[in-house]
Amino acid sequence: MLRLMDRLNPQVLRILALLAVLVAVILFFAAVVPNYLNGRLFNRVSSSVAIMALIATAQTLVIITRNIDLSIGSTVGFVAFATGSLITNNPDLGPVVLVLYAMALGAVFGAINGLLVAFARVPSIIVTLGTMALFRSALVEYSDSKSISTANLPEWLVSFPNTVLWQWGQMQFRAAFVAAVVVVLIVHVALSRLRAARRLYAIGSNPEAAEMAGIDTRKTVFVAFVLAGALAGLGGFMFLARFGTITVVAGLGFELKSVAAAVVGGVNIFGGSGTVIGALIGAILVDLIDTSLVRWQMVSEFWREAVLGILILLSVAADALLMRRLVAARAAREHRKAEERIARELAAQAQGPAP
Repeated sequence: MLRLMDRLNPQVLRILALLAVLVAVILFFAAVVPNYLNGRLFNRVSSSVAIMALIATAQTLVIITRNIDLSIGSTVGFVAFATGSLITNNPDLGPVVLVLYAMALGAVFGAINGLLVAFARVPSIIVTLGTMALFRSALVEYSDSKSISTANLPEWLVSFPNTVLWQWGQMQFRAAFVAAVVVVLIVHVALSRLRAARRLYAIGSNPEAAEMAGIDTRKTVFVAFVLAGALAGLGGFMFLARFGTITVVAGLGFELKSVAAAVVGGVNIFGGSGTVIGALIGAILVDLIDTSLVRWQMVSEFWREAVLGILILLSVAADALLMRRLVAARAAREHRKAEERIARELAAQAQGPAP
């Protein structure tokens, strides 16, 4: 068993471990919460994950490059309100135009973060902590104490998240969830196959070596923040479509959840490794726990954030221990192979040439 684990790709091993934890969590809550396993649970979690999966994917792109985006919740909130204002004042706008507007606006916010981090060389945690407050304040000023109402939104937008594409028993595969999964898969393929996207991992693993290899680290980090902003903008569109009523607190708290989903999903907080598929599963796990704790009467709602914090700490610790174990095991295996090769060479020399 240990030999099999030793030979598995670390990313595959992380995802398998995460799926095992997901199953364990489902079985635990099924034992303590009456009537837990049903189609309604899948429908609730999938509807919520449609937003968080996009935000976790955006956060993953940034974390891979050894950075972090704490302004992502404020970006989602601003984009949701601005997009709602646009469609309210221009009800004839089509879905494609509205989605492109949301992503472009999010990309602008990502570009602001990227310029300060990549070119001004300010640590990302400082930059995004500042822009988190700046973007939120901009939303307060832009909204002018008003809110977006569902009644003023077109029917196609309000009905989009709950449109059932197909159904399996009580489980409904809705349009927003399917769209989010498709976006995550596209990003996953890009990170796996495109040479330009692989530069994100190179920078996260060793920025100095990446520069020596000819990679423009500043431009690449800037692009990562822009893409993250665009995905956050798409998340803002999803937020508007799902909730309809948007106020100045829209997206509040998404910073912690996006980081939690990425880290729990096996994305190395120190950069250089991780997958958006893992971030998607992490988002599902985080939302599943959050939803299940609401139904478990033994746990107060004040402990839900604490459970999320504990989950982050355990994930980081487990990831560090797992990587140390894999590195040590592989080093030992390579050492044994080298010893066996030397022993064979010495034995061949001792036998001498055949007469």
